Amino acid sequence: MAPKTMVSNEIYLLPLKDDGSPDVPGGYIYLTPKTSAPITIRFEIEGTSSICRHGSLWVNIPEEGEEYQREKFREFRLEPDFNRTIEISIPIHGAGAFAFYTTYAPLPDLSETLSKAVTPTRTETYYIDVAPRLTLEGRQMPLAALSIFSLISKFMGKYPSDWEKHLRGISERGYNMVHFTPLQQRGASNSPYSIYDQLAWDPECFPNGEADIKSLINSMENKHGLLGLTDVVWNHTAHNSQWIQEHPEVGYNVSTAPHLRSALELDTALLEFSSKLAENDLPTNLTSVDELLKIMDGVKEMVIAKLQLWEYYVLDIERDADATVEAWANGDITFPEGGFGGSDFGGLETIKNSTPAQQAQFLLKCGILNKKQLGMRYHRRVNPSVAAALLTAIYGRFEGDDSDSADRGAARSQLVKILDEVNLPLYQEYDKDIAEILQQVFNRVKYVRLDDHGPKLGPINEKNPLIETYFTRLPKNSITSKHNQEDLALANNGWIWAANALVDNAGPLSKAYLRREVIVWGDCVKLRYGSRREDSPFLWDFMAKYTRLMAKYFTGFRIDNCHSTPIHVAEFLLDEARRVRPNLFICAELFTGSEKMDYIFVERLGISCLIREAMQAWGTGELSRLVHRHGGRPIGSFEVDELAGADKNIPNSQINGQGNGEPKREIIRKIKQTPVQALFMDCTHDNEVPAQKRDARDTLPNAALVSMCASATGSVMGYDEIYPKLVDLVHETRLYDSPYSSKHVEVGSGEGGIGGIKKLLNQIHELMGKDGYDETHIHHEDQYITVHRVHPESRKGYFLIAHTAFPGYGNGNGGFNPVHLTGTKARHLGSWMLEVDVSEEAKKEVLADKKKLRGLPSKVIDLPGVRMETKQDETVITVRDKFPPGSIALFETWIPSAEHASGLDTYVSSGAKEAFSNLDLIDLNFVLYRCEAEELDSSDGKDGVYDIPGHGKLVYAGLQGWWSVLKNIIRENNLAHPLCQHLRNGQWPLDYIVGRLERISKKARYERLSKPGAWLKDRFDAIRKIPSFLLPRYFGLVLRTAYQAAWNRGLNLMNENVQKGQWFLKSLAMVSVQQTGLVKSASLYPKKAVPSLAAGLPHFAVEWARCWGRDVFIAARGLFLGTGRYAECREHILAFSSVLKHGMIPNLLSSGNAPRYNSRDSIWFMLQTIQDYTKIVPNGLELLKETIPRRFLPYDDTYFDSNDPRAYSKTSTLEDIIQEALQRHASGMSYREANAGPNLDMQMSSEGFQQDIKVDWANGIIFGGNQANCGTWMDKMGESERAHSKGVPGTPRDGAAIEITGLHYSTLVWLAQLHQEGNYKYAGVSTSDANRKVITFSDWANLIKDNFERCYYVPLQSKDDKDYDVNPKIINRRGIYKDLYKSGKEYEDYQLRANFPIAMTVAPDLFDNTHALHALSVADKVLRGPTGMATLDPADLNYHPYYNNSEDSDAFATSKGRNYHQGPEWLWPTGFFLRALLKFDLKRRQGPEQKTEAFQQITRRLKGCKEAIISSDWAGLTELTNKNGEYCGDSSPTQAWSAGCLIDLYHDAAQYDVSQLSASN
Repeated sequence: MAPKTMVSNEIYLLPLKDDGSPDVPGGYIYLTPKTSAPITIRFEIEGTSSICRHGSLWVNIPEEGEEYQREKFREFRLEPDFNRTIEISIPIHGAGAFAFYTTYAPLPDLSETLSKAVTPTRTETYYIDVAPRLTLEGRQMPLAALSIFSLISKFMGKYPSDWEKHLRGISERGYNMVHFTPLQQRGASNSPYSIYDQLAWDPECFPNGEADIKSLINSMENKHGLLGLTDVVWNHTAHNSQWIQEHPEVGYNVSTAPHLRSALELDTALLEFSSKLAENDLPTNLTSVDELLKIMDGVKEMVIAKLQLWEYYVLDIERDADATVEAWANGDITFPEGGFGGSDFGGLETIKNSTPAQQAQFLLKCGILNKKQLGMRYHRRVNPSVAAALLTAIYGRFEGDDSDSADRGAARSQLVKILDEVNLPLYQEYDKDIAEILQQVFNRVKYVRLDDHGPKLGPINEKNPLIETYFTRLPKNSITSKHNQEDLALANNGWIWAANALVDNAGPLSKAYLRREVIVWGDCVKLRYGSRREDSPFLWDFMAKYTRLMAKYFTGFRIDNCHSTPIHVAEFLLDEARRVRPNLFICAELFTGSEKMDYIFVERLGISCLIREAMQAWGTGELSRLVHRHGGRPIGSFEVDELAGADKNIPNSQINGQGNGEPKREIIRKIKQTPVQALFMDCTHDNEVPAQKRDARDTLPNAALVSMCASATGSVMGYDEIYPKLVDLVHETRLYDSPYSSKHVEVGSGEGGIGGIKKLLNQIHELMGKDGYDETHIHHEDQYITVHRVHPESRKGYFLIAHTAFPGYGNGNGGFNPVHLTGTKARHLGSWMLEVDVSEEAKKEVLADKKKLRGLPSKVIDLPGVRMETKQDETVITVRDKFPPGSIALFETWIPSAEHASGLDTYVSSGAKEAFSNLDLIDLNFVLYRCEAEELDSSDGKDGVYDIPGHGKLVYAGLQGWWSVLKNIIRENNLAHPLCQHLRNGQWPLDYIVGRLERISKKARYERLSKPGAWLKDRFDAIRKIPSFLLPRYFGLVLRTAYQAAWNRGLNLMNENVQKGQWFLKSLAMVSVQQTGLVKSASLYPKKAVPSLAAGLPHFAVEWARCWGRDVFIAARGLFLGTGRYAECREHILAFSSVLKHGMIPNLLSSGNAPRYNSRDSIWFMLQTIQDYTKIVPNGLELLKETIPRRFLPYDDTYFDSNDPRAYSKTSTLEDIIQEALQRHASGMSYREANAGPNLDMQMSSEGFQQDIKVDWANGIIFGGNQANCGTWMDKMGESERAHSKGVPGTPRDGAAIEITGLHYSTLVWLAQLHQEGNYKYAGVSTSDANRKVITFSDWANLIKDNFERCYYVPLQSKDDKDYDVNPKIINRRGIYKDLYKSGKEYEDYQLRANFPIAMTVAPDLFDNTHALHALSVADKVLRGPTGMATLDPADLNYHPYYNNSEDSDAFATSKGRNYHQGPEWLWPTGFFLRALLKFDLKRRQGPEQKTEAFQQITRRLKGCKEAIISSDWAGLTELTNKNGEYCGDSSPTQAWSAGCLIDLYHDAAQYDVSQLSASN
């Protein structure tokens, strides 16, 4: 199905990696909708990534109006497209956990034989969590605006009268959601969490049942402005629930959980022992550990010894020996997969000769049934047929008791010895568990009877036995009598220290109940859901009904004991709830002990937030850490989303096909790394209160600190009132009393608690949450914590000083340094201190009240508290003498300089598109790039790149230099980076950026840069006045806006293939802007300034080193023709053609002043570029008729300077120049380089300056060069006198280099065709061969073609050597193409290098298809590195893959970098290799599936280059790497041809009929 793309306000980009996993920091995807509109998730998948092979994306996000079903996935076919990124936009209308995965056929390894269809596979399931959209009083309520009030409903009093009073008091204090402990009918223990009937409401509170609940919720929402949140309890029920008597199968009993039988026996025996302590003369009222140890001796003797629990662990040897011998005798034998181990055949000899203990190891590994779990006694047993195989290995097959071979008796006797050994580790397992049982019983009894911090339960009797029973034994009555009586003992629920939350602690893989590891809740029966509904249908249906009932009335759930709820059950029940209430708020009590495990629960269940408790902090420092964790982002954080400013408007866009004529805009959001959200409670109903745990005065600062956090926050009834102790939710019988329930709550000081201040804190918390104040600075100083929380755009904020009160803090102000709020104005909202009467008399009086739960006598007092000084550029706040522990001061803050008419963020991030709209690509070269050498060149040595203290120099003076540093700072929000510190210290970067553009815009050719310069100046001026701590953020915002505007302008000036291409192609294309610019010292002409293409930066940036004939024309097809920069390509062709001499173009152009003619391949790369130009550019053939002034005289080798009158005195058409090049080669050339000697090349020997080039007319191939020069791209000359390599080339490559032969042939075929079509006037050339005076281009091409395979191919089989020109003695590797033909050192012909794919790419018809594919496969395995191609076969003795140009050693091969091309991995040949591979791979493939695979093989091989361009500060691809892609310090970090040759690959791919890749076609 084709995806519907919806244009929505909020679009979240979700790129998928090659393996289908989300490419999101941290992996957790949590989205918070900002409006009620649906959000759109936009999956981005590279067009031919691995998952696109028979690929589909599956999502369970329902279409609008459809019900969510977790298992119902929609399919989106991934139609492969090499040149595009697949985008699938899916609106999400609801909330919760949505899942996706991909299915695909894994890409096989590249093979010369086409692979059969591969079995499809699927990725793991990934989750997208979407926060619920809560609304209250008609306005959306973000989760971070929630102030939740927790209460225990059974203490609320009469409904509705008492309830209404309390709810009014809660609402008046500014809370907006109430959390109720379960409102259901309670069980015998009276605990709210021990529910008697999940479908019945508490009859004491709600006599009218559901009708009362309905009116309660109605009153809360409409009268009091309160949302409702309730606990859901899914993993246990009250031990006296009626319905478990009818359905004992819902619990864990010996039928549903037979593995618990031993635990039940032990539990029963311990209870019986407990009841007979007195009979056995054992103490019943423990006073010492010695008495407890006597009891433990009794447990060992009278319980453990009698139970013989070992029978649950070990094998019944007699039973198993008989069964095995019977199987052996009957031939019922199963040999194990993989044999018995050992190196001999099947391990038979090894096992036969092993000891019984070794043979037992085999059985333990392969032959024990029920090994992993306990059951009945002797539940574990030997698998008779596997044990019979062991007997067969020892004795052979049974041939009868009367035969000569072993009889049953002998076999049985041996087997018993083996089984005794098998039992040994099982007895050890038993011993270990018994030791644990005894330790656990001892520890628990000691805690509950003796420990000072324990409950000290008193005498051991029937009501309080020695142990807390692990099982509820249902009563025997008319209901239970119909069941198997054994099934009436049901396991109770409980918890275990540090347990794995995904393992059922009462399940078959756990022995926790036997080992007594469970802290049990005797009033709760654990519910057994099994793995699916069919395992316990009544329970699943009953709890689903309960859950739906809760969702009907409550906005949110608090999942009680989420960590011990089976995760698949919670998924099912939450799905049921969300069907009733799609925007259900979920918070959970989750204690897994591991953040990783927390994420599993959170993402699968779509949990909105986890409960976190401020009262867990044991000191001010720890409290500061908790506040920091939940406080929000640091102040001045970078904005990672693209702001939807004016530049982003999409006119008349349509939503789901409905055009409404109004302009819409997309806010593109990147999915940020998100911690699990918190519901941060100042105190919960499970926590001890400050009066118990800290100092009662800490009630106020603790509450204030929590309220300042950028998360949902909460409190509990009794906290604001300052109850003296935690309310016991099981045994307490008194009712709540609160002064706030009986009077109007005013903001400010008062008696009876902190409610007046809490009202203000809650109002501020809600305001900050609704408006998105998400930046916070938290500072801890001794007893103080300060919190400043601000809005990221308006910069308005609130500032809190809290003096915490922990034991021992005294009454002084604690010594607090003045606070300096830079650039900030503040208004003092108030300072208060809390006084609490914590005398024993006060506590006694409060606790003595038999009817009411009351707070300690307390009052909040206004403090003069603080002194505030407002200076020119800061506010200084000082704490006065009276500011004791338990005090807070609160301020409203704002930054005047951030106040802007349209909003500062909007202003600085808009208008850039227009400002950059008139720039051309040469302007953009200056705006974005320019390395140090180029910058110095253009400023006459005055200006270089910017140097950041502590960081170093930027790589570019332009915006890319800044962005390369900033992008990582922004992504990591690294406000400590040296650039951020530098900006905080001063505004020099702003001056540099603006000044640079202002200066250049005054120069000719660059006038257009005044407009972006003015835009930057205006934006920087707008942020200059803001406080320095915010400057990094705003600098980042301005710079990113400018950078993206410049980048997008660059792409808009390129061709459609680039504009619509993938990000990687766009990044490659921008390298053409990076490398092409106006450089005064390196024009293409002596007297005319035009832009020139650098070979690479910064090594080849200016003067003679910038412009190389070979590099230009290897790179030009990609960087110019592949991007639509036809004019630049034309200029370079004309410029280099103008300096043709000796039938060649110079390698070093030197602006035409001092060209050097020492490269034999440059002319052929240029002719290939001209050919490509005529085929790619509209009316490209017109180029051949261009008239070109000649730097030297045609067909004349005389050298003269550029100011000689002969220079440029003659003209030729390009057609004539091409012909001259061909003719000069056909005639043969012999010349010595002009100006030969040390001044021209100080490394070269005299012989190296001699050039001899000729055609062998027996085969038509051009030969040239000698052993003293290096005329191809592998041009490294030896330079080390110490190593005696000076003047000795590393790679002379004389003879006929394969790439020159391929390029030459390509040119001949092209010219022959042009001539035939009447577009080229010459038919051929005259030759130096006496037997053929002239030859046509067509005949010359055929001559080469007829001989090419014979001359270059090295056959795979030696039997074929006779058909090829090979010397078998020298062949190092077969099935390849020679690198050279007839070179000066014969072995160099046979070296495997990465040059043959160049010939394959330009002249594929020279090659046998089968030979070519094999050679490419060899290169793929042997030469291809992560990014580049090794320049020599690693099997070659000359292979040296580490290039170090500065090394001057005795090593002949490597000194002074002589091994430049003897192993290091160069990137530009990768482009030709992949082009050739694609070409020859597609030739053999039929149909869309196979053709897609060819593109996917290419995509897989681009991974390293993609990673490299992302990580490169230079925003390009390096020249070369060392072995296996290792960094090479001497490599030019961005090289023109490295990028250009990969653009060629994308250009090639675009020429194929993409529709053929789609199965639907």
